[in-house]
Order: sequence, then C-alpha cells, then structure tokens
Amino acid sequence: MGMSIGNNGSSGGRRRRGRASKALMSEINVTPLVDVMLVLLIIFMVAAPLMTVGVPIDLPDTQAKALDTDTKPITISVNQQGQIFIEDTEIPIEEVVPKLQAIAKTGYNERIFVRGDKTADYGAVMKVMARISASGFKNIGLVSLQEQDS
Repeated sequence: MGMSIGNNGSSGGRRRRGRASKALMSEINVTPLVDVMLVLLIIFMVAAPLMTVGVPIDLPDTQAKALDTDTKPITISVNQQGQIFIEDTEIPIEEVVPKLQAIAKTGYNERIFVRGDKTADYGAVMKVMARISASGFKNIGLVSLQEQDS
C-alpha cells in the first residue's frame, strides 16, 4: 500500500544531526546597530544647538533678516565688562589683529562677526571694530537677535 516504515536516513522533521546542528549562525542582527544609531542621532540633534560660542552675551534685538552663511565666520565677543574673546579665548585688545591674521583662512576676506553685549560700553565694541577694519579686514558684521513680535 505504498507506505514504508523504515528509517531511510531521515529522522522525522530534523535534517541536521551531530556537528551540523552546532554550526554558527552567519547572519548579522542589525537591530542593536539601528537602535544605537537612533539614540546617537537624537543626542546630537539635542546637543548641536548647545555647541555655540561659550561666552555669555546678551545680544540686542533688531528687525534685520538672518544672513545665509556657507562657512563658519570668526566670532569676536565683547562682554559686559569690556573683555574681548575670540571664540572662547580671552585676549587683550592689542592682540586682536595679530590673532585674526593668524587664524584667517581666506586672508583679509575672512568673515568676522562682532558680538557685543547690549549693556557693554559702545566705545569698547567700536574700538574692537575699528582695529579690525583698520588692519584691512573687509567682511565685518555685528551680531544681534531678531526682535520678537509682541
């Protein structure tokens, strides 16, 4: 009747026997990798806005539009007490121009942003800008915050 009850090399539904059943799985599980990447992405998205220049300056508000920028400009800050900073490093006013000349990648065409605290002495901010301008730098700008409509 066509059915044989013998053992012809198969053992039920299992095909692997002996060492073959202990073979290593050669597939890569990418789920943990994706999880780690998503966590890192969220961390960097949250941390990126916090990575601005570290000198605390209270900028004045204006109605001017934001500039479109391709490269990162050199930022000079003047705080309430009249201290001058290039990026995060405090420097005396006599060293502003030599430091700018040393770090300017495009020479005198380098974009320089001057950030002055709104309670800082107007003369201190203008003194810094005058020294930069007199040394030959052409692209100097003042940084301010956009006014909020109330």
